[in-house]
Amino acid sequence: MADATASFKDVPELFEVELGEALTARTESLSTFRELGPPDLCHIVKSTGRTGQRDIGSYHFVSGVDASSSASLAAYINSLTYSIEDNSAWFSKSTAWKVRNGCYCCFNAFSRVDIRVDVKIPGGVVAYVVDLRGERHEATPEIWQETYLSALLRAILYSDDPTYWLEAYRKLDPITTIEGELRFLQAAEALFMKGWQVGSDPEIQVATVVSNHLTAGVMKYFSNSGRCQPAANLFEKLAAREPEIASLLARSYIGMNEEVKAVQIMSAAMKHTPHSYTLLHVQSDFLRSKGRSDWALKLAKEAVNCAPSEFVTWEKLTELYIDTKDYESALLTLNSCPMFTFNGRDAHRALVPAKVHLPFQRQIGDILPEKTKSEDDVADPALLRLPAPGLRGTWARAYSLLTRLVSDIGWDELLKTRSVVFVMEEEYRMQKAQADIQKVATSHSAQDVNENIAVIHEDGSVTAGNATLADDDASTRGMSSPLSESESKPEFENGLNVSAIPIIRVSSESDTEREIAESTRNGVAEQEEQSMTLEKPVQAAAGEEPEPSQASNSYQEAFSFTNKRLCERWLDNLFMVLYEDLRVWTIFRAEVAHFKTQHVAYRKTGIEWEILGDLGMRLHHKEEAKEAYQRCLDTSRYSQKPWAKLLEMYADEGDITRTIQAAIRVAAYQYADYTEMTYPTLIARCFFKLGQIHGHAKISFTLLSMGLPDPILKIMDSYLQYGKTFKVEGYDF
Repeated sequence: MADATASFKDVPELFEVELGEALTARTESLSTFRELGPPDLCHIVKSTGRTGQRDIGSYHFVSGVDASSSASLAAYINSLTYSIEDNSAWFSKSTAWKVRNGCYCCFNAFSRVDIRVDVKIPGGVVAYVVDLRGERHEATPEIWQETYLSALLRAILYSDDPTYWLEAYRKLDPITTIEGELRFLQAAEALFMKGWQVGSDPEIQVATVVSNHLTAGVMKYFSNSGRCQPAANLFEKLAAREPEIASLLARSYIGMNEEVKAVQIMSAAMKHTPHSYTLLHVQSDFLRSKGRSDWALKLAKEAVNCAPSEFVTWEKLTELYIDTKDYESALLTLNSCPMFTFNGRDAHRALVPAKVHLPFQRQIGDILPEKTKSEDDVADPALLRLPAPGLRGTWARAYSLLTRLVSDIGWDELLKTRSVVFVMEEEYRMQKAQADIQKVATSHSAQDVNENIAVIHEDGSVTAGNATLADDDASTRGMSSPLSESESKPEFENGLNVSAIPIIRVSSESDTEREIAESTRNGVAEQEEQSMTLEKPVQAAAGEEPEPSQASNSYQEAFSFTNKRLCERWLDNLFMVLYEDLRVWTIFRAEVAHFKTQHVAYRKTGIEWEILGDLGMRLHHKEEAKEAYQRCLDTSRYSQKPWAKLLEMYADEGDITRTIQAAIRVAAYQYADYTEMTYPTLIARCFFKLGQIHGHAKISFTLLSMGLPDPILKIMDSYLQYGKTFKVEGYDF
């Protein structure tokens, strides 16, 4: 077990069981890093210098350290030598621990190698590269530049990601000066064309020169502070080499409120790259912001044609169908979205530490509740089992569209729309019964068959097609069937076999089978195709009995699936997830209303209020969610989430006092978790949003009027100092 005096005063640490096991585990995991890689690893070996005394190894994760050279990384390790606890007095016999050596590991996402700097104290500094096979190579200037940019992108993109959490993860400011920002822009310009190598967000199928982590990092860094001018300057130079970058340039000018120039850029770029879906999306978003969703819809359709394998194009089209209140087309388009397996951010292999040292900054943490498990951390199992919070990537984005649909039209209308556009199980049964009692259909000529075929396209339109071109892939082309009530039989004409017409049959187990009936001159031979399973959907009125007249008419009527498709299994599952959310939310609101009428206090634990707040946000009930988060604050639960959610809400409302009060708590939680960075963070984004309206001076005076302790006031003022240094809008008034 590590000695208490071997710990750092203000740096988190995980002590190793075996010396060097963290470095070994990282080397073995290098081949599993797919994109930007995990945060940097800093490994420290401490020694007393006495013979017979075993050295101690510890490590922590860090981002925001300047990785442009071995000297800057060695300087970070050297700074740790001043952080060791010094509890020994002049009369003490205990020997002080000292940092003997350290190793800083930083992943290069461009070349897929790990650059490492070994520092011996006293001694020298050795920098080398470790490839995916664990072999050593020499570090070149190009490798250092790539490593520097990789480290910056990780610091920017991982800064406020609530889903990415590591123990003993220290976050520092990646860029603190104007000169540092210029170096970032120079590195981004030099490596921009290699940006696709670092991967992209999980919603992007194929990383391109304009859709990758590099462009996402640049846009996040500059747009969060409303300073799009440096980004526009960067993209202006790059657009001359790659016309597709014009989409990023136009977005930057729109962020600068230079809309006329942005429109001119988009117009000129469309002549060079008319099939760029990112450019079409920028135009679509611009028209949508101007209230012309009908025009934006046409561009979104074109974007789908340009990139049909990308989720974001279908997502944009679905959003615009919802905007134009074409809910049937929205549901059909959502059903056509390509879904991708979610790959989370790269992380280290978890090791079991011998000891965990997480020093707590008392001057900041005094305003926080105790970090101990209490009754407020116990929740109803029904709330804990809600499946929606576990959705990630494209599944979460698709579910968000589904919740927006139900928010606009309600659950009953959504089920009705669903039954209109998708083939329901009851219809399969009716079709089966109809097929059993139907007489042998008269044969038609191949030409009649061709004329009576209708094909459903991706945008929901129905056109006459050719039987040979009919596609029975329901997820993308829709079901094709003859328009006549009787089922046509394909014939051999002039020695050619006309394509068969699919007939949907349902077995007693409610499994669907597609059979193709082929007529020959001597008889009819049925060939069985592969069977597909269709999950049983939720019926809108399961307990209602149909009227006798309606039932008889429905049996006599021949069902036509011309305008219907099969609902994808994943969308069926999302309907079930939505049903669970709505069920819990309805019960919750009914209980609240009942307790109010009885004039009795409605009580929940802290975690239950937090879950209900998240549920309200998912279902677009903002005011009720806000109330739930506020009720969560009345409990003793140690959680940053309700404060962070309320911080965003108050900033959107322009409430300075409440925004600052929430920001103080969020900052305390962040510093307690070793997030010692100013920007880009949630607090900075909210402060700069308020600053554009009220000015930074008013925020500063409000902070002073609160009489905050000096350590907290210094932290809160650091966000305004960043705005002053980088001249964020509102800093001068």
